[in-house]
Amino acid sequence: MSKRLVPLVAALSCTLAQAAPELETVVEGLKTPWAVAFLPGGQLLITERDGAMRTAQPGGKPSAPIAGVPAVDAIGQGGLLDVQLDSDFARNRTIYFCFAEPGADKKTNSTALARARLSEDAKRLTDVKVIFSQKPKVESKHHFGCRIVEMPDGKLMLSLGERFSQMQSAQTLDNHLGKIVRVGKDGSVPADNPFVNTPGALPEIWSYGHRNSQGLTLDAQGRLWEHEHGPQGGDELNLITPKLNYGWPVITYGENYGGGKIGDGIAAKAGMEQPIVKWVPSIAPAGLVRLKSAKYGPAWQNSFFIGSLKFGHLERVKLDADNRPAEQERLFPDAGRMRDVREGPDGLLYLVLEAHGRIVRVKP
Repeated sequence: MSKRLVPLVAALSCTLAQAAPELETVVEGLKTPWAVAFLPGGQLLITERDGAMRTAQPGGKPSAPIAGVPAVDAIGQGGLLDVQLDSDFARNRTIYFCFAEPGADKKTNSTALARARLSEDAKRLTDVKVIFSQKPKVESKHHFGCRIVEMPDGKLMLSLGERFSQMQSAQTLDNHLGKIVRVGKDGSVPADNPFVNTPGALPEIWSYGHRNSQGLTLDAQGRLWEHEHGPQGGDELNLITPKLNYGWPVITYGENYGGGKIGDGIAAKAGMEQPIVKWVPSIAPAGLVRLKSAKYGPAWQNSFFIGSLKFGHLERVKLDADNRPAEQERLFPDAGRMRDVREGPDGLLYLVLEAHGRIVRVKP
């Protein structure tokens, strides 16, 4: 190589290295953060699993806890979990959040969905009302699910775990365990829910046969996508269709913790849906978004981005026109235990790093 070219090549290599996406801390000093939403004006609205909801300006310190959050059962995987703004938040200041709701006996709990109004100064919640409560309550520290999506028709979708000890209940329609449910913004049951006229079925149910879903998002066509934890192996990304059975625990690509088959040890059965993407071994997925923005270029646009609790990386999955995996890669392998992934109003990806108590932004 010509000596005259060496500095040019070195400079070009440096420029390319600097152009690679990197993580930038937006907020730190949080305690077990679980979810983030974006308020008008640039503030972030953040939940912490122990029960605090806070705001923060990018680059600033978290606020004091917002007053008015109901009591949560902060035990095991439970606590204050997802939060979403109403699509008309700028006018009505309404938010939705889900949490582990303690039972009257102080021993049992279940996932609940609440609606509230955030005060103009963002210091308190008012008009707090639980609009849906998972039935039955059980004594468990695990598998609360708890992701919220507002659909294009204004209805709310909520993912519900099967509480680990009650996995067989995911296959029956007389309970909310291992289900995705659909309700109105006041908690009412939409008349076109698929099981409204099914004897013995709870009318809020939209789909069933789920394990523990901590990812729920919409694509550009307004379709609902979900990911859920498998047991030891068998995490799934699913396209959700009303009334369908997604198989758990009858079919799975995983096995019992420590080894051994689950049920008959089968991965497929007639009448049960196959995942679009599966992970064996598990990545323990948390947080899910399909990126609309072109800020990162065409390769990333329309990809799914999924956080990994187990390996602490960001998973990118891009599907082809037939919903088959076309691209899949692991990004930021040393980021840390990742609980939520969102696309901000600026078109950038925001990641909630649970163990580090930080929210970071992916710089293009």
